Amino acid sequence: MSRLNSTKKVHKQIGRFRTNCQIIEYGGHPVFVLVPYDEYLELSGKADDQMTIPQEVSKIVTLEGKSLIRAWREYLDLTQEQVATKAGVSRAAYSQMEAKGARPRRATLGKIAHALGIRVEQLEE
Repeated sequence: MSRLNSTKKVHKQIGRFRTNCQIIEYGGHPVFVLVPYDEYLELSGKADDQMTIPQEVSKIVTLEGKSLIRAWREYLDLTQEQVATKAGVSRAAYSQMEAKGARPRRATLGKIAHALGIRVEQLEE
């Protein structure tokens, strides 16, 4: 039975994830990549049933009384200008969308979700 030549741990950007993964090589060629299970589920599209909102985002909404859109933006350490630019809207329009009680259309939520790197379902209250 042949043995693996090497394994190496690397820090990689995989989609929107920044993760530690392990590359296993045989004969000098990569044959397997190990990634954290939660990230595997997200990357494979199997995480649909396991969509979550980080506890920190929930705390911002609950304890600070901010909108879910604003809580995600603050959690991701983004400015209104950055999100607005990625979503293709003005900063002033974006500011109104993230105000407590605002009800952006689903299409608009989709643009914001894309700009934040999350799923639109994670913005629906």
